Amino acid sequence: MQTKLPTLVGDKAAIRSVRAEDVEGFLALESDPAIHEMFGGSRDTYRPITRSVAEGIVKRLADHPFAWVIEHASHAIGEVRLDRVDMQDRRASFAVGILDPNYLGRGIGTEAMRLALQFAFEQMSLHRISVRVLAYNHRAIRAYQKCGFLVEGRERESAWVNDHWHDDLIMGLLDREFR
Repeated sequence: MQTKLPTLVGDKAAIRSVRAEDVEGFLALESDPAIHEMFGGSRDTYRPITRSVAEGIVKRLADHPFAWVIEHASHAIGEVRLDRVDMQDRRASFAVGILDPNYLGRGIGTEAMRLALQFAFEQMSLHRISVRVLAYNHRAIRAYQKCGFLVEGRERESAWVNDHWHDDLIMGLLDREFR
């Protein structure tokens, strides 16, 4: 079970530890194949959120030491995580995902990212956070850039999606660059 992370609240979103009742929250989301593709899944592997899938999401988040549920208007709509935290080098990788298309394009994900990044830099004293994002995921790239992430490189043909190779962008953010 994860360490109890603080609940962090912004104007549009809050990020908080996962709860058992989030199974019902994730189950109620309107899942979408386009979102599945933005995470690197192919159309032929898309499956709607079932109870089993929702239970798996909740278990995975509960077992993760640095994972929050993104909440908007009292509904669980996604997740944000610090992965591969290395306190020696004061670095981590980052992941964020909103699972329901009705909540995209409203600044909710960007705000959730800022809350988690502020915690990472100010409370955990991390120096660097990196992210990999599919080069075709323009919405995510813009959100990362709004938070100060810079493109540091491109990993060519690193993801096989919909029977085609796609590039990953490698983005990074240093503590002094966070805005």
